[in-house]
Amino acid sequence: MTLIIIIAVIALIAIFLISIYNNLVRARNNRENAFANIEVQLKQRYDLIPQLVATVKGYAAHEKEVLEQVTAARAAAMNATGINDKIQADNALSNALAGLRVSLEAYPELKANQNFLQLQNEISDIENKIAATRRFFNSATKELNNLVQAFPNNIVAGMFGFHTEPMFEVPEAERQAIQKAPEIQF
Repeated sequence: MTLIIIIAVIALIAIFLISIYNNLVRARNNRENAFANIEVQLKQRYDLIPQLVATVKGYAAHEKEVLEQVTAARAAAMNATGINDKIQADNALSNALAGLRVSLEAYPELKANQNFLQLQNEISDIENKIAATRRFFNSATKELNNLVQAFPNNIVAGMFGFHTEPMFEVPEAERQAIQKAPEIQF
């Protein structure tokens, strides 16, 4: 009888540990899936950037440096490996695109160009989709981090190499810009 109780307790502990491990794996896979969704949106963004740059080149030939930064940032983002490297590369690309948007303000005839307007609308749509998928990614990351940090999950997580993961955060330069009130001109 004692042996049956010991076996039952060991079986319950094993089932409990397996359950924790499976929840951790599920959360990690959910986070990776969320990042894959971001990559789909980023791929669309990467595909539109050469078209945007080509359209802008005709109007803004002397803004070569800004266009080269966008092109270089796009290449770096496409060649990044690993989730954290891709997050950093995407942040650099977002900054480069923001610089391009500022430069374009000096070209009213470009802003009226139909091709440019269409590309701008498509990029705006993709940026909105990227923001939504980043929110989902951060939610999945939070779920994983909560599981990794909560007791007794943290014991099982440590045994199997699970650790907290970084969120997809706004870069410091953008964070400072967000802190400022927007300037509205009529």
